[in-house]
Amino acid sequence: MDDDVAVVIATSGSSGYPKRVALSAAALVASATATEHAVGGPGRWVLAMPAHYVAGIQVLVRSVIAGTTPEILPGGVFSVDAFVDGAARAAVGASRTYTALVPAQVSRLLDDDAGRGALAAFDAVIVGGQAVPVALRDRAETEGVRLVRSYGSSETAGGCVYDGRPLDGVLVRLADGEIEIGGATLALGYLGEPERTAAAFREDDGVRWYRTGDAGSIDEHGVVDVFGRIDNVIVSGGVNVSLDRIEALVRERAGFGEAVVVGAEDARWGSVPVVVADSRAPDGMLPGIRRAAEESLGVAARPARIVRLDEIPMLATGKPDRRAIARLVARSGPGLADHGTDASTL
Repeated sequence: MDDDVAVVIATSGSSGYPKRVALSAAALVASATATEHAVGGPGRWVLAMPAHYVAGIQVLVRSVIAGTTPEILPGGVFSVDAFVDGAARAAVGASRTYTALVPAQVSRLLDDDAGRGALAAFDAVIVGGQAVPVALRDRAETEGVRLVRSYGSSETAGGCVYDGRPLDGVLVRLADGEIEIGGATLALGYLGEPERTAAAFREDDGVRWYRTGDAGSIDEHGVVDVFGRIDNVIVSGGVNVSLDRIEALVRERAGFGEAVVVGAEDARWGSVPVVVADSRAPDGMLPGIRRAAEESLGVAARPARIVRLDEIPMLATGKPDRRAIARLVARSGPGLADHGTDASTL
């Protein structure tokens, strides 16, 4: 493996043990070339993500493939003002402009007049890292922003499924409900960890597949729908509950677009879902959220409480730091599974 390694990416470890993903130049180029075709052709990119994560690295590789120079934010730090300025500089003399963001960044930009204008000027804004709430997508569309939802990971050289459709050269299948990905964009494996590599990557009839750990479906047209992590499940009262599916439902509520759902210990049920939101989330929403969760996902999916934080802990990638959030929830007090009131602690 070592002779073929071009880049080693340390995964964020947001909910599990960090890994060192080894990618070849061929995989990076295959991904960048397919992305260029999917978004509409070569153009200039604005780098708004850390360059040591796969989303940032791919902005650089796409720029090399396009023969353009990426616009890099000062100090590599994202802010609305820095992004707006960077977008304006990138547009000078460019036939097309693109960027890659996470949903939280899109939300911040849409909250700002100049940010909205900057987003709308891009030919495509690739959004990944986590599920994009429907409300955020609708809001972006209203503002004339072309969002392209991206699904993938470091092990697939970044996003390899755009708006539910695999990129050129990418294979997607289901194995017992788990999404598996094959094709030219796959990583070589985990550096120095042959057993972990063998567990995550397998060969079937001459095709190498990556086991994503995500549950999903593929319709008759080949469109992929991702439900969430197979392992992001708690057992509440003897019932398996997907925290990702609850989170997707909660994020459709006004003011909860960046909410996170984690599990918390409960003396009666063993474990219960808890909604974590920032200070912008409105009061009095718990009863409605509980009803919606019960109707869509069952009684066990009803969140026990809402915990508000001044700021939700984030990783450098822009993803929620779920382990840090879970620790804060554990400190916030016992669950209120039988009560319809907010527990606004911390």
